[in-house]
Amino acid sequence: MDFTELIDLASEKLGGAVLDANDEFFAPKENLLKPNAPIFIEGKYTDLGKWMDGWETRRRRSPRLEEKFDWCVIRLGLAGIIRGVVVDTSFFRGNFPSHCSIEVCVVDGQPNIAQRLGAETKWIEILPPSELEGDSSNYFAIDFSERVTHLRLKIYPDGGVARLRVFGEVTPDWEKLRRRNSELDLAAAEHGGTVLEASDMFFGHRHNLIMPGLAQDMSDGWETKRRRGAGHDWCVVKLGGAGAIERVEIDTSHFKGNYPESCSIEAGSHSNSDEIVWRELLPNTKLQAHTRHVFVDEIKNCGVVTHVRFNIFPDGGVSRLRLFGRIAD
Repeated sequence: MDFTELIDLASEKLGGAVLDANDEFFAPKENLLKPNAPIFIEGKYTDLGKWMDGWETRRRRSPRLEEKFDWCVIRLGLAGIIRGVVVDTSFFRGNFPSHCSIEVCVVDGQPNIAQRLGAETKWIEILPPSELEGDSSNYFAIDFSERVTHLRLKIYPDGGVARLRVFGEVTPDWEKLRRRNSELDLAAAEHGGTVLEASDMFFGHRHNLIMPGLAQDMSDGWETKRRRGAGHDWCVVKLGGAGAIERVEIDTSHFKGNYPESCSIEAGSHSNSDEIVWRELLPNTKLQAHTRHVFVDEIKNCGVVTHVRFNIFPDGGVSRLRLFGRIAD
């Protein structure tokens, strides 16, 4: 599977943040995780130099070997296993780093800067110094199968990076979630849910369906193009953990002239040796524009399931899909 199809663990939507940097003279470190694509504004300058949409350090003049790189520390929005990163140097042409490397660590809770950078924190290199191209998206697959919470990006010797994307699999603390002994959203990205595939996502990415919080606008939901033939659009969601779904919320907020006419949900279980047998969880049901729909009595008992298929008829946009239930023993 293309690692860019996975969830961006460093996304600001999930709580990702750039915590520390040794230098951000020309452009601030916070730009690295902006959700939108980088832009370039011809002729725009600040008191310090050319305005750039990224993180950019000053030109390095130190001869000391231990100071041959600049760095920043990122707290992942959700702890997980990193499968790949994209180091985007868009619009950095004569001022991009020649190489980069990445280290990771596990520090749970809210460590301060002394704890993050202290000797007690063990940083592990998962990407050795690797060559970068300017004004490009640089893709690096990662072969490291341990849960991490923080990442340190090193750039050699200095320069600018527009965006950093960190794709992987969320690894929630299921024992802690079980101890809550309460209903939770089994499909939520923060609980390890993922949208495996979708028939179409021309206007909005499928992963938006399971992001935290309310959608900010139409771009923050899943939206398909206008269907001109037979059939309907759909997506398949893998639950973070197997469970029985007891309540469903389908939110069409912001979709007023382009919401689906109706929807249905099927559910099933999957093991390595079995194909999913789909059963009706929510029958075909009318939807309304710009509305948070909650279904309880309409939900059928499908038992413990691992996947759902969300069907929309015939097309359109949905902001969020919530599948509430209890984790199976």
